[in-house]
Amino acid sequence: MLKIIWNRFRKNPLSVIGLGIILALAIIAVGAPLIAPYKPTAINVYNVLSAPSSSHPFGTDELGRDVLSRMIWGSRASLKVGFLAVGIAIAIGTALGSIAGFYGGKIDAVLMRFVDIMLAFPTFFLILAVIAIVEPSISTIMIIIGLTGWMDVARLVRAEFLTLKERDFVSAARAIGASDFRLIFRHVIPNALSPVFVAATFGIAGAILTESGLSFLGLGVQPPEPSWGNILTSGKDNITVAWWLSLFPGIAILITVLSYNLVGEGLRDALDPRLWFHEQK
Repeated sequence: MLKIIWNRFRKNPLSVIGLGIILALAIIAVGAPLIAPYKPTAINVYNVLSAPSSSHPFGTDELGRDVLSRMIWGSRASLKVGFLAVGIAIAIGTALGSIAGFYGGKIDAVLMRFVDIMLAFPTFFLILAVIAIVEPSISTIMIIIGLTGWMDVARLVRAEFLTLKERDFVSAARAIGASDFRLIFRHVIPNALSPVFVAATFGIAGAILTESGLSFLGLGVQPPEPSWGNILTSGKDNITVAWWLSLFPGIAILITVLSYNLVGEGLRDALDPRLWFHEQK
């Protein structure tokens, strides 16, 4: 099965390129202590706002810190927020969506109305409201993005459960005495995860973009810890004299978000059984 999925996925060259970029970013994030030429917090008052050069390829910021090193370390914050926030969202969304779809009736109605209420709030402004109450940090950002981003996953899982629970393999398992717990986790959820994987890929891109926006506003990752968003803040404050502070982190965010979206599109096509059927015909 995995071989079939990979063969279908690699037919989309843009998705393969996106996957390669994501893997490269992961390697850079993990190897930041070895790859970064300078410490991300090292201040050099004699080298403030220096333009890109051979010693500082991406220039320096208003405190003389190497922008390339800060971007390499900042990739850790962005990817950490993306993966852990989406992990929280998937766990909550899968749990609530599976319960709503499997049991239906009043349980489904109550849970889906709760989902509708959550969707009525603008997510970004809801996050801003929560951060205004609690102290902003990378852990806070991950938890808040996860707690406010599970609704689409819940609706996807519910839709899959409404279809799958009527299938013959579920009826057969129920006939031999399988419990609801076993039916949900052993038989239905494994068959309902394809759209969840696709949603998770798009969700990581959204979480990275949200974290960058919050850090840009000063409500995300707090200095001196680097993130692409707070590097952009330095760029905003020095836009007339230090164009590199805005250009390089902006390109990094653009490429990263675009790569995850391309991978999501490739996964969507590779995991779509309807396309498998048409190809076999």
